[in-house]
Amino acid sequence: MSLDTVVEDIRDEARARAEEIRAEGDERAEEIVAEAEREAESIHEDAEREVERRIDQEREQKLSSAKLEAKQKRLEARRETLEEVRSDVEDEIVAIDGDDRMELTRAVLDSAAAEFEETDGIVVHGRDDDEELLESITDEYDGFEVGEPVDCLGGVVVESETSRVRVNNTFDSVLEDVWEDNLREISARLFEE
Repeated sequence: MSLDTVVEDIRDEARARAEEIRAEGDERAEEIVAEAEREAESIHEDAEREVERRIDQEREQKLSSAKLEAKQKRLEARRETLEEVRSDVEDEIVAIDGDDRMELTRAVLDSAAAEFEETDGIVVHGRDDDEELLESITDEYDGFEVGEPVDCLGGVVVESETSRVRVNNTFDSVLEDVWEDNLREISARLFEE
């Protein structure tokens, strides 16, 4: 064998080895690219799922917030309506006059008077506009006198100077009791619940 043949064999062998290394490199590169593409696809799918989750979460939060705001506005509107109705009732009570006012005032005074054992030193307070009415009614009770007016819709506040007993039978207090006892029914009728 000649030196040229040996050199040529070594070159052929080197070329074959180089071709083998290149083929292995290409194969490995293809595997790396395929793995990278699979990983990129997985990352892309994860990102899409995360975006969808965030969109759903934000949609739920906004929907929940809108529902809460709507509920608050409904409750506020109901509260305002109930306040208007209460104000209208108060106006109607203030407008009661004549024999009706006298009968109602006498009834609440009778009820309050029953709370006092003694009949001396009993002071009856009422609405400023009802002073004459109170004077005429208290004339029927021994030891009762009309005192300073109080801010109310009508009715009476009766107190004893000696026993510290005080009975609030104003129309305001009666209305408050009736209102509280019947608020659910009033609301149901107004709002058809």
